[in-house]
Amino acid sequence: MTERLSGLPGLVVDPDVLSGLSHDEAEWAAVGAPVAALRATSLSEVRSAVQACAESGVPVVTRGAGTGLSGGANATDGCLLLDLSRMNRILDIDPENLTAVVQPGVVNNDLKAAVAEHGLWYPPDPASAPWSTIGGNVATNAGGLCCLKYGVTRDYVLGLEVVMGGPAGPYGTAVRLGRRTNKGVSGYDLTGLFVGSEGTFGVITEVTLRLRPAPVGVPLTVVGAFDRVVDAGQAVALCTRRGFQPAVLELLDRFALEAVEEWKHLGIEPSAEAMLLARVDTPGAAGAAEAKAMADTFLEAGARWAEHATDPAEAEALFQARRLAYPALERLGPVLTEDVCVPRSKVPEMLARTEEIGRRHGVRIASIAHAGDGNLHPLLITPPGDDALRAAAQAAFDELLTAALELGGTVTGEHGVGLLKRDGMRRELGPEVCAIQSSIKATLDPLDLFNPGKAL
Repeated sequence: MTERLSGLPGLVVDPDVLSGLSHDEAEWAAVGAPVAALRATSLSEVRSAVQACAESGVPVVTRGAGTGLSGGANATDGCLLLDLSRMNRILDIDPENLTAVVQPGVVNNDLKAAVAEHGLWYPPDPASAPWSTIGGNVATNAGGLCCLKYGVTRDYVLGLEVVMGGPAGPYGTAVRLGRRTNKGVSGYDLTGLFVGSEGTFGVITEVTLRLRPAPVGVPLTVVGAFDRVVDAGQAVALCTRRGFQPAVLELLDRFALEAVEEWKHLGIEPSAEAMLLARVDTPGAAGAAEAKAMADTFLEAGARWAEHATDPAEAEALFQARRLAYPALERLGPVLTEDVCVPRSKVPEMLARTEEIGRRHGVRIASIAHAGDGNLHPLLITPPGDDALRAAAQAAFDELLTAALELGGTVTGEHGVGLLKRDGMRRELGPEVCAIQSSIKATLDPLDLFNPGKAL
């Protein structure tokens, strides 16, 4: 296989470079040894690589920026790592039809900046938006802070170009799925099938995206401080019952805030056990009324204080703290990251169970969350080299999955199954649904060439 690709300038065989490309940010996930990597720059190079790998029986593991948190982009033994980060061109921005066409290596925030010049907006905004790529966002159906009101990646993908094999033809065949129109129901939704498939069906080489007009006006920020994390969860549930529609409703506990402040010195002095951050973008008097009603709801649920953040710099610092929480905590030791999602009415109980599980196992757990849509990110922190506590953290991790399922939730809201959540996914879906998934994989990828051993 490497002989077939030796003429391509992006071929990598240096062991040190391969080591850096072989894993994402999921420190606890297993990492295999690849035979090579290809930093592809074009569709033709991707097609050649897939064809050569199919003929040689070499698995293909596709990666972008490597910001994933489930091990989905980790190398498997003997694979080719197909790095698409250099396929990073924005091919078209169409203001008349509110669409963009991009290569998979385009960074999320770079796309936002480019479409903003046309008065447009691309809403999906994972915390890794400054670094993560659109291809990886599509592969995991990434969400983010704004997904509460504006939806996740799947809601913005109109079409894909994919290199695959199986029923499409010989491996290395490029096919187009979906469309550029706003509506269309011709045939099965194969585009939706590929979104969130974690690279197990083929290699995404182009994405057609839906855009929105840029928001008008300055959003209002509401901040609430709570003496108990569970009270913050009660506030979230109460806001849901009252039908509020903030663009963002996020939770950070004291542990997370202190880690960010120690690292970045943003001027945030945590004074409570938990903080809720809401952003209301409804324009005019209606937005002001909604922001006030949310602040009142925070107080009713037990907030020590709740108010509008009138200083734009202060408000931005708070949301920056939310985005920096994971890397700040990662500096303290290996982090085992959850992303369970429960019905919004069950957020208080899931937060309570998280605290109880952490106490019982002696594991320190930081809680951050896209609380408004029930997507919680308990982060389990262990000191480097402490094998006993690492085992305790793994046990706590498994119990958190069980708790989410018992509350009617899911084991992964946005990070993907990858390697870390395979057992949890099987418990959630059951053998019948898992068998359906396996049959789809076998049909679309009969050689099990693409990202084998992941997500199933």
